[in-house]
Amino acid sequence: MDEITNGLDSSTAFQIVSCLQQLVHITDATLLVALLQPSPETFELFDDIILMAEGKILYHGPRDAVVEFFESCGFRCPQRKEIVDFLQEVLSKKDQAQYWYNTELPYSYISADVFSEKFRASPLRKRIEEDLSEPYDKSQCHKNALSFNFYSVSRWEIFRACMSREVLLMRRNKYLYIFKFTQVVIIAIVTMTSFLKSGMDIDALHANYYLGAIFYAVLILVVDEFSELAVTVSRLSSFYKQKTLGFYPAWAFAIPCIILKIPVSFFQSLVWTSLTYYVIGYSPQVWRFFRQFLMYFTMQVSSASLFRFLASVCQTMDSSIAAATLIIFTKQIVCGFIIPQSSMPSWLRWVFWVSPATYATIGLSGNELHAPRWQRVRVQETNSTLGQEILKSHGFDFEEYFFWISITVLLGFALVWNIGFTLALSFLNPPGSSRVVISHEKLSTIRKGDSLNGSDKEDVSKKEESRRMVLPFDPSTLTFQNVQYCVDTPQEMRKGGYAQRKLKILSDITGAARPGVLTALMGATGAGKTTLLDVLAGRKTIGCIEGEIRVNGYPKVQETFVRISGYCEQNDVHSPQITVKESLIFSAWLRLPACIDSKTKTEFVQEVIETIELGGVKDALVGTPGLRGLSTEQRKRLTIAVELVANPSIIFMDEPTTGLATRAAAIVMRAVKNVADTGRTIVCTIHQPSNDIFESFDELIFLKHGGSVIYYGPIGPHSSKVTEYFENIPGVPKIKDNCNPATWILEVASASAERELGIDFAEIYKNSALYENNIELVRQLSNPAPGPASREVHFPTQFAQNYWGQIKSCLWKLHLSYWRTPSYNLMRFFFTISVSLILGLLFWNQGTKINNQQSLFNIFGSMYGAVIFLGCNSGSAVQPFVATERIIMYRERFAGMYCSWCYTLAQVLIEIPYLFTQAVVFVLLTYSMIGYNVTTYKVFWYFYAIFSTLLGFNYLGMLLVALTPNVAIAGALTSFFYPLFNLFSGFLLPKPKIPGWWIWMYYLVPTSWTLDVLLTSQFGDVNDEIVVYTQTTTIAKLLDQYFGFGNHHIMLSAVVLSSYPLIYSSLFVFFIKRLNFERR
Repeated sequence: MDEITNGLDSSTAFQIVSCLQQLVHITDATLLVALLQPSPETFELFDDIILMAEGKILYHGPRDAVVEFFESCGFRCPQRKEIVDFLQEVLSKKDQAQYWYNTELPYSYISADVFSEKFRASPLRKRIEEDLSEPYDKSQCHKNALSFNFYSVSRWEIFRACMSREVLLMRRNKYLYIFKFTQVVIIAIVTMTSFLKSGMDIDALHANYYLGAIFYAVLILVVDEFSELAVTVSRLSSFYKQKTLGFYPAWAFAIPCIILKIPVSFFQSLVWTSLTYYVIGYSPQVWRFFRQFLMYFTMQVSSASLFRFLASVCQTMDSSIAAATLIIFTKQIVCGFIIPQSSMPSWLRWVFWVSPATYATIGLSGNELHAPRWQRVRVQETNSTLGQEILKSHGFDFEEYFFWISITVLLGFALVWNIGFTLALSFLNPPGSSRVVISHEKLSTIRKGDSLNGSDKEDVSKKEESRRMVLPFDPSTLTFQNVQYCVDTPQEMRKGGYAQRKLKILSDITGAARPGVLTALMGATGAGKTTLLDVLAGRKTIGCIEGEIRVNGYPKVQETFVRISGYCEQNDVHSPQITVKESLIFSAWLRLPACIDSKTKTEFVQEVIETIELGGVKDALVGTPGLRGLSTEQRKRLTIAVELVANPSIIFMDEPTTGLATRAAAIVMRAVKNVADTGRTIVCTIHQPSNDIFESFDELIFLKHGGSVIYYGPIGPHSSKVTEYFENIPGVPKIKDNCNPATWILEVASASAERELGIDFAEIYKNSALYENNIELVRQLSNPAPGPASREVHFPTQFAQNYWGQIKSCLWKLHLSYWRTPSYNLMRFFFTISVSLILGLLFWNQGTKINNQQSLFNIFGSMYGAVIFLGCNSGSAVQPFVATERIIMYRERFAGMYCSWCYTLAQVLIEIPYLFTQAVVFVLLTYSMIGYNVTTYKVFWYFYAIFSTLLGFNYLGMLLVALTPNVAIAGALTSFFYPLFNLFSGFLLPKPKIPGWWIWMYYLVPTSWTLDVLLTSQFGDVNDEIVVYTQTTTIAKLLDQYFGFGNHHIMLSAVVLSSYPLIYSSLFVFFIKRLNFERR
């Protein structure tokens, strides 16, 4: 069991380990547990311990003998020193000397290697070797005690369990499937009312509209399965963990995923076909209806299988989205509708046959155009039927039985993808792994042969430790009287019988935090410690706060309070692609007064790095927790340092030692104590403190369940004051020798102890002399100090930097983040280059060879494919990055670093050079390969349209993130907009054919204006004659009559097109400021 008590108070941790001890002793089970900061009582529950350092075992044996072993090495544990702390510090180069007791020999540092050698030579090690040398007699065990199989149960039982779990997960994730179903219904209604059969005739012109409806349906139903990417990627971490632990094999996970998604695809395909088939006006034969449904269903099953396979291979959302989007683009572009097989270069026509969309389009088009109504009309020039001519023009001229071949091929693709999905889960390694990070200086030290002698934190000299802050500050006192906090009662509690509409979290809390005094905020889990910290710091976004909070005797004004305070959050939220030093520089530049010069700020940052002992990792990227970057301890110290560089007078810290080992927690608290000694006011919530850590605090505020104070006062030397207070309460037992006072208080003041004693600790405190003294103290501190030096906190401006300084700093940080995020930038450039090359090769040198309507449709199809897929990829790829940065922005905005519009403007501006480069790459590749006319006019408009489209889609993706609480919902909204952008772009359904009730959508979506500019700028001034459906006309007239495009309004289209990025980015700036989805 790995760190099972993280985030729990010491009393709860003791109860858990006590239960485990009883389990082991009763059942003779074997249990190995790794713990952080165990209390003495918890430590004493263990029988044996294993002590490790630098990857070596320094001790392995009975718990009672560990102190004796180190005494034999020359080190003694002092009285009142917790053994756990002693074991950690005796290995530290900085702390080891204080435990040396052999005065006859001079002290010299003993490294982990020496301790390891001493243990190897000890009788304990020899005893272990003797035990291991004896072969184990299996005959002494019960026949069921050993497992002879890797899995505990049969394959059938494993399969049944996995199927049951998959059903349960689908039921709990039902809103995803409800959303998908609703989206299909809405898009189907829009589609069928756009391709209404009243506007469809049986001729060559309208046959293209039928094929367009088929192509669009295939694309929609393929993209509808895109959610399989996110679902599969999100489950990979738990799958690999359970697979490694022998829960089940890969096939047992894969098969239920495959089988149970089939009914979903079945109903979606059935709904789509039922809504659209007869309204659009396909052939009325019932069996053709069912054949179309069967093809849609098979296509969806194949697509879902493909996306699961891609997710299992790519393993991350960024690479999965890029790969999936590129495959969808390739499948659709070569399927024969956008460019017929006959128009492709002869050496590239084989790609027509490797696309699953090809077989779906062949089957669906044949199902419609082989119908009798298309066979009765004959074309005189070729003496063939109209249906055959249309199929032949697109390369779909196959016999009707090819429909069943298409079904078979699609099922074959699905089988291949599902086998690949299972094999990938079986043989690929899990995604991501933690990495150790050190600075360049330490790396050079290692290469020179110097030992690290532990972690980076031990390299700070005594001289550096004694240094203090170099910037002046004004000490501040914080007082709070009768503070109450209420929230609306959750529905679950109301259903459980709780009648009150408001739930009180904090109740009549009074206290003070003073300069140079380190105040601990403790209580059982759920007592309201973090809530009180949030209320005092002004971080609550919901609920009702009552009471009085004052700073230096004046009412607290949040806008100015953030300038003199710092808040160290428990979750350690930082930009992952920024180094430690850069994070501190960013905070210092934005929060220190503008009057301080850059050199002083840099020196101050370096001073904080040394104070918090981050010098060893100052050049390391922060990284993502659990995957790469800083360790938990390093992140915690970085969180503290980010606030310290703001030079605050008051600092709030939410559980700064949670998740840290005893030694790491001691280092963090030593840094906190150093800060408090400079005269700052510090309030910390604390979990499971060791004896030393608890006694490093000066005062204690202890809360019980319900948010009431049961003690506020000094801790005293060796915790004498606080233990004396509780021991004087009738019925409370005396504290035992060497007992951790924090653990003891949690036990004697627990809810169960209150019930057993029949007392209320909150009432006892309110009736005590200590309470009266505290009320008098708070009353005195709540009045401004006499004299001219006393004044209310005031700053001439809300922020330390002006708006331009804020924008520059945000741009600097975002630039570094973007440049160091290849998963985002490299993938979108890879996608752009791939799309450009595919289009350039498929439409090689066709830009000026316009002979008939089909050759113009081909070129228009290349523009359509580029706009839709480049735009959609741009809008989707940006969302995870913006969502991640938004979480960090919430913390930084609360801290008063910058105003929202400066951050969002920087976010908008930082995208421009990347999108500009994407547009340049696309234009350079496609313009030359497709062979358009090279004139300044045409190249400019081609680039302008592509660049504006990339900007518009990108800013739309950012806007949808600003409007939604998380990236999953933003992605769902995105998938609703993109089909509309596709349908009303003017390619599948030209402007003259769009029904009057939907024409407003044509003018509303940006893609129609983009395609207008692209096609008009290239061919709007070309008056060459071509043959269009047996009639002769010019290219310019064809654009006007068929598409509704014209050279006379290209400037209007350009202006409208440029307005979309401006509108989307402006709305993004507005909603980031107005909407706050961080509920505290």
